[in-house]
Amino acid sequence: MQSFWQRDTGIERRQLAVVEQAAALPHAVIVSGLRRVGKSTLLAQLAHRIGQAQFYYVNFEDDRFLGFQADDATDLIAALIELFGERSIYILDEIQNVPGWERFVRRLMDMGAKFYITGSNAALLSRELGTRLTGRYVPVELFPFSFAEFLQFRGYPAPDLTRLTTADAARLQQHLGEYMQTGGIPEPLKYPEMALLRTLYDDVLYRDIATRYRIDDVRALRELAYFLMSNPAAVVSYNKLKEQLRLGSVNTVKNYIDYLENSWLLFTVNVYDYSVKRQQIAPKKVYVIDTGLANAVGFTFSPNRGRLLENLVFLALRRQSREIYYYRSPDDYKVDFFVPETRQLIQVTQSLAAPSVRQREVRALTTAMQRLGLVHALILTDASADPITTDGMTIEIRAVSQWLLEQKG
Repeated sequence: MQSFWQRDTGIERRQLAVVEQAAALPHAVIVSGLRRVGKSTLLAQLAHRIGQAQFYYVNFEDDRFLGFQADDATDLIAALIELFGERSIYILDEIQNVPGWERFVRRLMDMGAKFYITGSNAALLSRELGTRLTGRYVPVELFPFSFAEFLQFRGYPAPDLTRLTTADAARLQQHLGEYMQTGGIPEPLKYPEMALLRTLYDDVLYRDIATRYRIDDVRALRELAYFLMSNPAAVVSYNKLKEQLRLGSVNTVKNYIDYLENSWLLFTVNVYDYSVKRQQIAPKKVYVIDTGLANAVGFTFSPNRGRLLENLVFLALRRQSREIYYYRSPDDYKVDFFVPETRQLIQVTQSLAAPSVRQREVRALTTAMQRLGLVHALILTDASADPITTDGMTIEIRAVSQWLLEQKG
């Protein structure tokens, strides 16, 4: 309790406003995300807003809670009341370690208690929330630092984008390169001399996945995860992965990728198609939760700036929407992102300097725009430029660094 209160709360996270908005509701607030991404710190920031004498704090990662069951909650609550007096707010860390946790949470909620809960397994949380807390919770996803949060953490002043000088743009581009290399997970940024990203990755792979799902062939899981972390923004086929990595079956590949997604290491994106069946069977694109983590644990012969840029754009979009697709036309022109909710078509490329690259990206976008009935699209690249207008369609060209700063979430 005291260590939670005294922890360094760091920079204020943007999601704190979302958590605070839910304070007046009788619902539980469930904060989910990768290990070490700052979930506990976010709730510590909230705790300092509500006051030390107002809440109980329990961390179920503490080894003293090994073997803790939902039926033990009554004894725990009695001990908390004895130690701290009666309080109505509970802050519970890493709740997925307690089987059946949703039962005692629901019981106490019915008695007027307010819960703020963190968890690192998306599937367990969603399944348990769906069965016991239906309509009684507010989900909050916490990602690694956005580019704006990264600048704030580093102490770099954010430029005024409405009056951006050439020097400002160059500095921003330099900071973007650093962000792409180091990622946005707070502790590894704070202690770069420690191999914290590798330790985090191993914890997720072995503790959160191999142990939890009782995986016997850990080698296969490790090799698949290594391949995917080494190839951010790649298009992958489950069948080809099975053959390439000599895994048992397509189902094994699918299950392992589901586990990696549930533990927040990566995301899969479907092709956009009106047929849900075709979406499911077509190759997926895979993005990683953090480019710094991919750099630390993956392998590449040379810096792949283009794919890492695309990964950063995906994360910015994913903070705002779950419904993200890639687009592929019947004549095999590909667009990196289509967001149906906002009708956005977005292509990401490292540079448009080469005429062949410019022609390819414009052709892919105009083909997709015609088929989807859109008149606007966006290219994100190293520098902003005048828009391209063709056949009544407009393609805006923006610097990734500037666009990232404008995104919410």
